Order: sequence, then structure tokens, then C-alpha cells
Amino acid sequence: MLDSILEFIKTFLILFFELLVLFIIISFVVSLIQQVVSEEKIRRVLNGPNKGINYVLGTLFGAITPFCSCSTIPILAGLLNAKAPFGPSMSFLIASPLMNPVMIFTLWILLGWQVAGVYFLIVSLFSMLVGVIFSRLNLEEAYKGVTIKGEGFFADKQGSKVKQALNDAWSFLYPLLPYLFIGVFIGAFIYGFVPEAFVTRYASGDGIISIVIASVIGIPMYIRPETMLPIADALVTKGMAMGTVIALIIGGAGASIPELALLSKLLKKKFLVAFISAILTVAIGAGLIFNLII
Repeated sequence: MLDSILEFIKTFLILFFELLVLFIIISFVVSLIQQVVSEEKIRRVLNGPNKGINYVLGTLFGAITPFCSCSTIPILAGLLNAKAPFGPSMSFLIASPLMNPVMIFTLWILLGWQVAGVYFLIVSLFSMLVGVIFSRLNLEEAYKGVTIKGEGFFADKQGSKVKQALNDAWSFLYPLLPYLFIGVFIGAFIYGFVPEAFVTRYASGDGIISIVIASVIGIPMYIRPETMLPIADALVTKGMAMGTVIALIIGGAGASIPELALLSKLLKKKFLVAFISAILTVAIGAGLIFNLII
């Protein structure tokens, strides 16, 4: 028992401080990028003549911009009000919460570069595909044409870029500390006290049913990626199928209840139904692909 407690404390401290440093560094770098990549620049780039490239750029901009729906949705409203093309804007919406740098680098640190690389590639392709499909379905008609006010990362700020980046890094990290603490605590507890046989017996299924269930329960659970990723690392180590864990992460991060509430202010119900369906499809598809190749 004493060995398990010591292993728990050791795992908790190492993982918590590793992720703490990672969050600060990545948030700082992303803030510097966002001071150059303004909302107006995104709109101009997405209006380029090559429609195919626009979807790629919408996805990439989503990957380097805000970390949560609180910032993503106001920027989406600004893009749509400024007549940015709808399809690439939807690729931006899908990619933003699922591909932010902290998530990708945390996956890299916890689960390896292969997992992070495959995840990035799969979600990128799905983000572009969803944008194309939403555009073909004329879901642009569901936009209500309203504006959601939000400060986000593109608000006017004063001071040097480095100072702004440090302020942004702390502003991003501070409210996430409880989630990070909880996630690392649960992950360390699983490492130290949950027998591998238990996880293997009850939660190691790699079939489509397990993946569908994980995708569906991820949405109402709203487990933030900052909380879920340390837990996911522990579950995978104990024997849970990688695809099932990935499906849970995408379901929770991609279509959380707070994000759906904000989207309901911008777009009609038929869009919300299509959006939830798309996220579930991405989660299930990614889960199946992961179980096939990893």
C-alpha cells in the first residue's frame, strides 16, 4: 500500500509540473502568433480565389487560434458577419477546439508523437470535409446574423508583444488550473491504485459499440481536454483501447454543452443538429481509425 501511495505522489508531481510548464510555453508562443494573425487577416485569407486551399487555411487557422468556445464563437460570428466563406469558417469551427496547440503537444508528451500526428491528420481531414459538406447543404441559411460580443484573443491590447503574451499565457492557464489538477490527480490515482485487470475487463473494448458510447457520453460529460488527457494517458496504460479514449476526447471537446449554447445564439436548430452529428461522426470515425492502425 505504501508503495502505491508513493507511486501516486511521484506520478502526480511529475505529470502536473510537466504539463504546467508545457501549457505556459505553448500558450506564450500561440499568443505571439495571434498578435500577428488578426481576425481581419483570417477573413481576407479565407476569401482567396482557390476554394480548396481556403478549407485548408480555415482548418489551420482553427488550430492556432482560441482554445475554447468562449473565444471561438465570437470570432466565428465576426467572420460570418464580415462575409467570410461559410464552408472554411465551419472548418475553423470544427478545428479550433480539437486541434489547439496545447492539446496536440499534450497528446505528444503523454501518448507519443505517432498518436499526436495521426490525431492531427485525422481531425484536419474531417474538419475540411465537414466544412465542404456544410457548405453543400446550404447551412449558411441557418445563420441568424447576430453578433456575440467577446473579448477573445483578438481584442486591442497595450504593451509589448512579450508582455501581452505573458499576460495571455497566465490568463489562459489560471482558470484551467483546477481542471489540470483534477485530471492529473485522477490519472495518477488510476496509475497507482486501479488494477490493470479491472480496466482490461470492463473498459478495453475496441469495437464500434464502445466507440459510439464513448462519443455520445463525451458531449454531456463536458470533460475538458486539460482534464481528460492525463486521465486518457492512464486509461491507455491500463489497457483501454486508444480509439475509445480518442472518441471520448473528441466528443467532449468538439461539441460541449457550453459551445452548443453559444452556437444556438448564432445559428438555427437545423445547424445544431448537423453540427452534433458531424462531431459524433468525427469522434466515431477517428476512434475506429485509431483502433485499426495503432
